[in-house]
Amino acid sequence: MSYQISLGSRIRKSPYFEALVAHGLTHVTVYNHMYMPGSFGDPEEEYRALVERVSLWDVACERQVEVFGPDASSLVQYLSARDIEGCPVGRVRYAPMCNHDGLLISDPMILRLADDRFWISIADSDVLLWCQAMAAERELDCRVFEPDVSPLAVQGPRADDVMADLLGGWVRDVPFFGFVETSVDGIPFVLCRSGWSGQGGFELFLTDGSRGVDLWNAVWAAGESYGIHPGGPTLSERIESNLFSYRADCGAGATPLEVGLGRFLSLDRDDAFIGKPALLAERERGSTRRLVKVLLSGEKLGATSEHPWPAQSAGGDSCGEVRVATWSPRYGSNLGLALVSSEVAGGPFLTMVPSGEQLEASHLAYFGE
Repeated sequence: MSYQISLGSRIRKSPYFEALVAHGLTHVTVYNHMYMPGSFGDPEEEYRALVERVSLWDVACERQVEVFGPDASSLVQYLSARDIEGCPVGRVRYAPMCNHDGLLISDPMILRLADDRFWISIADSDVLLWCQAMAAERELDCRVFEPDVSPLAVQGPRADDVMADLLGGWVRDVPFFGFVETSVDGIPFVLCRSGWSGQGGFELFLTDGSRGVDLWNAVWAAGESYGIHPGGPTLSERIESNLFSYRADCGAGATPLEVGLGRFLSLDRDDAFIGKPALLAERERGSTRRLVKVLLSGEKLGATSEHPWPAQSAGGDSCGEVRVATWSPRYGSNLGLALVSSEVAGGPFLTMVPSGEQLEASHLAYFGE
């Protein structure tokens, strides 16, 4: 069965949208109230391009929350479960954000553009409203708003070659989670060595939304000799590469300790941050659930899972969910992430697919370890 999405003003188009259509966009999803490309009609080729050559992604839906002003650092530090004070200008920190109960509300990258200016690059979440509320509640002197910033990702083993041809050899010296402000043909952007794949590459944070198609075309032209292909974040590759997806992997009711993000928390710092008491208490007693990478039995899945599948222990008791599942070219097996009780996380356990077939889930690794 096929469906169509009705376009309308309620869902935003990115500055690159017309380029996506021109390159054969076939599937979209919605992320941060914006259309996000899902496929261009050949998922297997999109995977190969990402892991063997280079892939170009519209990730403008990765919206930014800008925090600017005298109290900007104080607000960001309070919002983040990771210590941001030591992050120098021009560098990035991956920093989970929680509510007062210690539950994740986003797992953003935080870019420090100046001592008093930050971009919080958010997951699929209305964190802008949260940040604005916290700033007002604490009477902090800073502006909190969504800027005109739209990332474009260049990912894959040839990404450095593409960007060196476009901008010059200096791009090879940009460190991981480092960034610089630059331009090409008068198109301004922040070039950051980052991206939601394990293949390496860059994100180009366009700062003039009227130039989206121009930037896409410039990168495409530089990448043609390297076999560049349009694509987007790939479920199989990001699970293979141990990349977490807020909401997809845990819903809206999990803690960073449950989902393997403990190494990105600064629980022993002296200052207060949102969720600290709850997270300290959880660390003391232990987490009742764990996110685990699992291999799934059965024939090759013909499509990615559309919703979580219930998980059962060997004794038949409900123990959680297989949150996402797909076929993995790297493992030659069905692969998934399951959020299950700590008692069964070491596997094996069972899950039921929509057809009624029961699959065995074999423990591959605790996520984040």
